Amino acid sequence: MSAPTLDVNTVTGLVADAAAAPSLHNAQPWTFRYLRDTGVLRLYADLARALPRTDPENRGLHVGCGAALLNLRVAAAAAGLAPVVRLLPDPSCPELLAEVRPRGTGKPDEALAGLSAAIRRRHSSRLPFREETLPTDVRETLRDAALAEGAELLFPGVWHVRSILELVRDAEGREALAPDVREETARWAHTGSPSDAGVVDGIAVEAFGPRQGRSSVPVRDFAAGRPLPGRGWALYEREPNIALLGTAHDRPVDWLSAGQALERVLLRATADGLVASLTSQPLEWPEIRWAVRDPVSAMAHVQMVIRLGHGPEGPASPRRPVADVLDVL
Repeated sequence: MSAPTLDVNTVTGLVADAAAAPSLHNAQPWTFRYLRDTGVLRLYADLARALPRTDPENRGLHVGCGAALLNLRVAAAAAGLAPVVRLLPDPSCPELLAEVRPRGTGKPDEALAGLSAAIRRRHSSRLPFREETLPTDVRETLRDAALAEGAELLFPGVWHVRSILELVRDAEGREALAPDVREETARWAHTGSPSDAGVVDGIAVEAFGPRQGRSSVPVRDFAAGRPLPGRGWALYEREPNIALLGTAHDRPVDWLSAGQALERVLLRATADGLVASLTSQPLEWPEIRWAVRDPVSAMAHVQMVIRLGHGPEGPASPRRPVADVLDVL
């Protein structure tokens, strides 16, 4: 007997919230397919939006799609649903990342439902944050959010943060010497007017943030050396609050779990009045990715470097219309 189905308007709303998730270069590498006969909503990787130079193994693509899946679960819980999720349900179709049955038989997850208001408020902020240390209880709350999705969130010590910043600079230097990587970044980093019509993906110029005038924080410079008239300098925090999100293993299913954990952490941070930016630059080079992890922790594979703090919210990133990412059959 098939599960009760949802009306198309409800599915459209769920997918709209899912598509508000962060992704590498805001490529939004996902598509959804709703099968009305069975009530199943499928999440697929959109390989046409992969980044073969920056993300050759599609690790970042899976992380972004995992973040979209978490948003979908949050939106479903807020709608009074208890979705049942299967990750990578068909080994013969690796692009099929998840199957979701929105109408499960359990109770809605109240903890997830409570994060729904943060979905549309969450934006990456590449602006300077205040020079404030995160309280212990806030860190514990964020750790719990990652743990709830099967991942670990670690706040490294001062010496390790400085090491990570050095690795970010190393990665920036490697990227500067790799024209194919720079060209790929430039295709997704829009330097045109913010009012340009038709821009539905990538990083808008107003989201680049100012150049760093004092110290280095782990914020990717999407200008990549291209001149931007009127772009100024700013002083960033000297001691940024850095968190590492990681997993015990490093398979596609772990990347999807990491993406869900990442978005749960970001939504929890947003709900608690924090802002964040992400960087995967040192994770994109196998030669240095291993060095990002804390050698005294049990975290085997770092999946994302997160900068957290108090400061101005970043601008909203452009989004693809739901009609472009959802098929209803």
